[in-house]
Amino acid sequence: MPKEKVPPGQKVVTKFPRLDLGVVPRFDESSWRLRVEGLVEHPLDLTLKDVLALPHVAVTADFHCVTGWTRLDNGWEGISFKTIVERSRPRPEAKFVTVECGDGYTTSLALSDLMADNVLLAFALDGEKLTLQHGGPLRLIIPDKYGYKSAKWAERIRFTAGKEVGYWEQRGYSDTADPWTEDRYG
Repeated sequence: MPKEKVPPGQKVVTKFPRLDLGVVPRFDESSWRLRVEGLVEHPLDLTLKDVLALPHVAVTADFHCVTGWTRLDNGWEGISFKTIVERSRPRPEAKFVTVECGDGYTTSLALSDLMADNVLLAFALDGEKLTLQHGGPLRLIIPDKYGYKSAKWAERIRFTAGKEVGYWEQRGYSDTADPWTEDRYG
């Protein structure tokens, strides 16, 4: 395996460990929504059926956890974040995005970070529907960041002018979350 495939300080695993805040939210498809709001021209209120009707993308990408493990070549399927941007049309002053999750978790990123071709809202992993334990029905995937930026149970996407501090960043973790520079802690 080429060394450049695995960031420094990481160990390759074959299973996908489950790490979260210890609260797996209940999921009821009839009431679940993905809301896109904030500094956008067209707020969205999407059912799971609406989300699944959007154009799909498939991305093969590695997943790097801040705790030191990497799982290679994950087959993610979902909605490109660019599709959400195209549909909601953020206003010019929208420079950041906060993702709020069903367990109370939040993360915030620069909008420019979310515009990479490999960033998606995933509903499947390795050809299988994403399980609730791994963030289903919908989870943000940002392969170029440590996993704590890839928020599970995404339910609300807010476009903002200023940067908001996410759950782990409030607790001393790095905001850049770059696995290639081992930028784990702020």
